[in-house]
Amino acid sequence: MAARMPEARAKVKARGQAKAHTKPHDKTTPRVPPKKPVTRRWIYFAVAAAAIYLAFQVYAPALNGPYIFDDTAQPYHIPRFSATLHDWLVGVRPLLMLSYWINYRFSQEPTGFHITNVLIHLCNTFLIFFIVNKLQQYGSPGRPVSPLLPAFAAAVFLLHPIQTESVAYIAGRSESLSVLFFLAAFAVFLYRRSPAVSWLTSIAVLALFGAAVATKEHTLVLPGLLLLTDYYWNPGFSFSGIRRNWKLYAFIAAGVAMGLAFVARILAHAPSAGFGLKDFTWYQYFFTQCRAFFVYLRLLVFPAGQNMDWEYPISRNLLDHGAIAGLIVILVLAAAAIYFRRRYPLASFGFLVYILLMAPTSSFVPIKDPIAERRLYLPMLGILLIVTAALQHIHVDRRKLAGALAAIVLVLAVVSYQRNQLWASDIAMWEDAASKSPGKFRVHFQLAHTYYVDGRCQEALNQYEAAARLQKPDYSLLLDWGLAYDCLNQPDAAVAKLRDAAALDPTTYVYSQIGMVYAKQSRWQEALDALAQAEKIDPSYDMIYDNRGGIRARNNDLAGAAADYRHALELNPSNDHARQMLGIVERQLSTPR
Repeated sequence: MAARMPEARAKVKARGQAKAHTKPHDKTTPRVPPKKPVTRRWIYFAVAAAAIYLAFQVYAPALNGPYIFDDTAQPYHIPRFSATLHDWLVGVRPLLMLSYWINYRFSQEPTGFHITNVLIHLCNTFLIFFIVNKLQQYGSPGRPVSPLLPAFAAAVFLLHPIQTESVAYIAGRSESLSVLFFLAAFAVFLYRRSPAVSWLTSIAVLALFGAAVATKEHTLVLPGLLLLTDYYWNPGFSFSGIRRNWKLYAFIAAGVAMGLAFVARILAHAPSAGFGLKDFTWYQYFFTQCRAFFVYLRLLVFPAGQNMDWEYPISRNLLDHGAIAGLIVILVLAAAAIYFRRRYPLASFGFLVYILLMAPTSSFVPIKDPIAERRLYLPMLGILLIVTAALQHIHVDRRKLAGALAAIVLVLAVVSYQRNQLWASDIAMWEDAASKSPGKFRVHFQLAHTYYVDGRCQEALNQYEAAARLQKPDYSLLLDWGLAYDCLNQPDAAVAKLRDAAALDPTTYVYSQIGMVYAKQSRWQEALDALAQAEKIDPSYDMIYDNRGGIRARNNDLAGAAADYRHALELNPSNDHARQMLGIVERQLSTPR
């Protein structure tokens, strides 16, 4: 015991010396402030600015593009459509139409609509970053995660050429805007402060869910995604999280029931979707989608051969075109995802999310078009999660990985830019579709119409003839075919096609066009007879009286012409031609002879 004393004294002395060295500084000595942790928030702002710049550069060719295909049937393109808000919102997708109405109030030119679409796409890109970042954290518990992979996922979502149909195509806004509300609801759900969803979070999720469904119906699948997320990550492969969040699912179940009833009413009368489609049953659509499933995957990995209007063969039974092989592979992949869910949770979750989000448009509900590229806009989230999970297991230098990922993003940006050059021209787009879908009636019909509008009447005539060889001509084809003949100054052929159209559907418009063709040939009585027939069908069509006023003016019946022009303006005050001609006729009437 005594032998250890010097050692003890030495330790005490050492502690005293240590205390001496740690005495506080003299008041005259300046205190050095502690170093603050380096913050790099500016990097996030720089990346966001770069994303905005890239988006507008890649979509620049399409910003001044024209209205294409379904755009021409929307209120923003219909002449003399009422601009009152009520007339826009009475349809089945009120929030989508509200967004169009806002654009329309600023300008009727397509540029503003295109810019809005790009801005919506950018918002979705930022949401993708936050969602993938949070799910990456869930999939890597206890390990530090880098924002590199979520940033890559967001960049792919932003610049992948498969997204162009949902962004460059104005009518594609139904996808991007509905997905904006969908992703926002999912992000609110993921970033809640506690495992149990609060009332405030529940209300926010429900409100965003309702907005998504009011924009497009396929977003009804959101509750399935929330349930899957709770099972996988709250706390992990357990139903306890679902039970904990009963307050959200109780209310959302009622919303889903109402939504399904709403969608069922739409599908009962929709001409291009639903169980009432002729010659395309629900099981034939399902068999076809067992093959289309892999076309979509191929487009995501290798986006070559994109097409505005796919010509894709239908599987009439399970053996037709190898549908059974596709079904078996899908089932095997789904079973593998479930089996390996604990070993590869993020990849497993991503694959099941992909199947879930594809289901509304690629399962049992028949849609006239078996493949449409815009249907990948939302399901891409599942594939991005799989890619993120795979990249997490690549052990390479971060700088090399970042360089390789940047190269992939650059390639996607270049391909997307080239695709957007087609969206800059309706003729170029339909010519591209015709080269890839030569046996599709609608492609030739649409290409013919674009040629006619552009004044290329002989080329339009050739395409109308090609369309007629593929399918029995209907009213619309015969009508436009007749106008193409009129454009080529072949009045007899024009009248023949127009009368064929009238035999199928005797409308005011077709008879007014017959009267116009006769008037150009100075066949006045025949023109007046055709206009009289149009007036019997619908006396409220202003162009009847506009055209008849021209005929009477040419035959020196100025008083009758003035009366017709006045009546045309009463029916349609925005008829500028009738107003201009009325002024000319009134000046002639007031001039002494």
